[in-house]
Amino acid sequence: MENEIQEGYHSSSSWMLRFEKYLPEIVYGSMDGIVTTFAVVAGSAGADLSIKVILILGVSNLLADGLSMSIGSYLSKKSEQDNYNKHLRIEEWEIENMPDIERQEVIDIYKAKGFEGLELEMVVNRITSNKQVWIDTMMKDELGLTVEKKSPFRAGLSTLLSFIVAGGLPLVVYILAYAGKLALEPFLLSSIVTLMAFIVIGYIKTYVTQIGLMRSILETLVLGASAATAAYLLGDYLEKILTSP
Repeated sequence: MENEIQEGYHSSSSWMLRFEKYLPEIVYGSMDGIVTTFAVVAGSAGADLSIKVILILGVSNLLADGLSMSIGSYLSKKSEQDNYNKHLRIEEWEIENMPDIERQEVIDIYKAKGFEGLELEMVVNRITSNKQVWIDTMMKDELGLTVEKKSPFRAGLSTLLSFIVAGGLPLVVYILAYAGKLALEPFLLSSIVTLMAFIVIGYIKTYVTQIGLMRSILETLVLGASAATAAYLLGDYLEKILTSP
């Protein structure tokens, strides 16, 4: 029974670790999604556009920007992996064909760290006696590169799903309004839903940025409110200009 509990715990922990690994993509995808979509909603509301037009603009913008962000996230992680692998092949070749030069580089690295004399010699001998350790040392300490462990596909998918889910929240209200199932003013209710979403995203963001809860929430609210206000005022201004005789 105890073994079953331990297996369940480790399985759950493993799942949580995989989830936490992609938390930055989820947080920033959600943030960008809701800011982008609500900016469209606010701008359209400021221009006094119809619910149908707001939905068309909102949904098309949500899908286009979500795909764009997810592709960018995928390519970013893929490029990091490709860059690491390129330099890894170079270091492997240099250690194989120019071991004396590479050994001197290890000496220089650890001299800069404060090692000297017998202690330095022992460290260098230990590192250069194991090819994999030698390569890892050169990659990290000489080039400042670490292997990217995130799957590019999962990073892109996490960004896409979080962008669409969070970005779709301001539009849900307008979908209900278009279906005639909403008695309240849709922009007001959409603003309230978006405000609550910003608070939740700000709360989750603390696990990524490690900053205080109130600061994280306030930063999220201020950024979102600024973008929405600017979009609303611009939409209102353009509507007045374009409809004036």
